Amino acid sequence: MEVGLVGLGRMGGNMARRLLRGGHRVVGHDRSPELTRALAGEGVETRESLAALVAALKAPRVVWVMVPAGDPTESTIVALGGHLSSGDVLVDGGNSNYMDSVRRAKELSDRGVRFLDAGTSGGIRGLAHGYCLMVGGPEDAYRVIEPLLRTLAPEAGRGHMRVGEAGAGHFVKMVHNGIEYGLMQAYAEGFELLKAKSEFDLDLAAIAELWRHGSVVRSWLLDLTAESLESDPELAGVAAYVEDSGEGRWTIEESIRLAVPMPAIAAALQARFRSRQQAPFGAKLLSAMRHQFGGHAVRGAR
Repeated sequence: MEVGLVGLGRMGGNMARRLLRGGHRVVGHDRSPELTRALAGEGVETRESLAALVAALKAPRVVWVMVPAGDPTESTIVALGGHLSSGDVLVDGGNSNYMDSVRRAKELSDRGVRFLDAGTSGGIRGLAHGYCLMVGGPEDAYRVIEPLLRTLAPEAGRGHMRVGEAGAGHFVKMVHNGIEYGLMQAYAEGFELLKAKSEFDLDLAAIAELWRHGSVVRSWLLDLTAESLESDPELAGVAAYVEDSGEGRWTIEESIRLAVPMPAIAAALQARFRSRQQAPFGAKLLSAMRHQFGGHAVRGAR
């Protein structure tokens, strides 16, 4: 099967490589000349424009977009919509907001283009291990891209699913990432407590490895934790600064809309916010209040 792939960055590039290994024809485009040249050397048929990419595919075409969420995805999909024809399939495999996907599906449907939102999990290791693909959109369009999904998934019959209509794929991926926030925070807090018990001189890397086998808390995230601690036990090369890419916020916003309590995921998101503050004003105010009512000592700013 052939597919047009827009976005040849780390995630898109690895997806292209996995598709090539599966025997698919991949026609790619990226705004970065360096990325384009690198993938061209590995067998991707690159094109310098979206119009040229679409022209290189046989109708009905399949074009898969793997660019950052927000304006890059919006502008790319709008541009592609002007080149695609009725019956073509456009897949957004990025981390778009599900409400944008619902809107885009309607706008493209009015022109006869079938839109699929494909929540994609697997990160940079998907090339070796495969991806989990959560797809929303029309059933007929899903059937068209199934050969691609089977190649991208970890194994036959597993790792890909049509979860519902347009928007459902990115909604499921949003909740998936919210859960990820909570799991990561639980591991981080647990290992911080282990490290704080200094009199036991605990080997955190060894404990992480221990828990990987037979423990009820074993997971791929624990595998990655074990690798990180093995390579840098003190995490000396890592700053205590944690970004969030949006899905955690959207998950909490949706929980508020639906009045579904999510205290663990909300706390995990808030912990990421706190990690970015070197001298939080709120903590300063807490110290000042204690001094005012109880005469407690206040440490000077450093």
